[in-house]
Amino acid sequence: MRKIVHRHLGKVVAGAAIAVAGTAVMVGITLPGTAGADESGGSGNGQSAQQAAQGQGAQAAPPGVVEQAPAEGDKGTGDDPLTDDEMDRAAKLAASPQLRNAGEDVDGDRGPQRIGVDLAEPDADDQDRAGAARRAEVTFYDYKADALVTRTVNLDTGKVEQSTTEHGVQPPLGRAEYAEAAKILIADPLGADMKADFKDATDKELTSPDQLLLNGAVYRAVPGAQPAVLDKCGEHRCVRLFPKVKNGPWIDARSFVIDLSARKVAKLDLR
Repeated sequence: MRKIVHRHLGKVVAGAAIAVAGTAVMVGITLPGTAGADESGGSGNGQSAQQAAQGQGAQAAPPGVVEQAPAEGDKGTGDDPLTDDEMDRAAKLAASPQLRNAGEDVDGDRGPQRIGVDLAEPDADDQDRAGAARRAEVTFYDYKADALVTRTVNLDTGKVEQSTTEHGVQPPLGRAEYAEAAKILIADPLGADMKADFKDATDKELTSPDQLLLNGAVYRAVPGAQPAVLDKCGEHRCVRLFPKVKNGPWIDARSFVIDLSARKVAKLDLR
């Protein structure tokens, strides 16, 4: 697989001394988006449709809808970082109809969760790097299958050249995933302490992730180190949140783990 040049990425840093050794890894995040449409479809039988219109035979099925190819938009060259237009086009090309129909995002909606779009290195035999084909590595997390899907898209031809599916691989979390984790925690009885801390700091009720600045880390299960409900973390996508009141203090939520795949919350014993 081609090496990925990590550019055009946002990064965050969580508060100091809040990760527990062996259970969580602090990571940078990429800002996700929503995968768009791809080319698909077909056409009906024109002769049958004409006969049906004239009442001379069985009625034909309506013609299929052909999706338009995503516009190329602004393009870079050589080793230039991917432009916003290229990132959007690559994500749309990578999200095939089958992937959109079978996958599921962090909210439970149809289509996998877009994690990131990175510029891929040119092939080793491409001597002319400035004129080499530009390729993008697009990553999705499919919550229905708990799988990381990575697709290499040739931006010059519009073709998906390579696709891999991996289980047990947990890339950095994205903004939408942090927000959903906070939403789940706020709604759970275990989130009562976090809501009480928020009220103490602001004199307001915490009802939405939009009231917080959210950082976090992927959590992986360690045998015997957590409640049994979290034993699948690593296979499942799990997160520890480090929330902060907007224009205010950090809230200590490090003892809570949210399993985004199972949509459950559990509390770690940090004693």
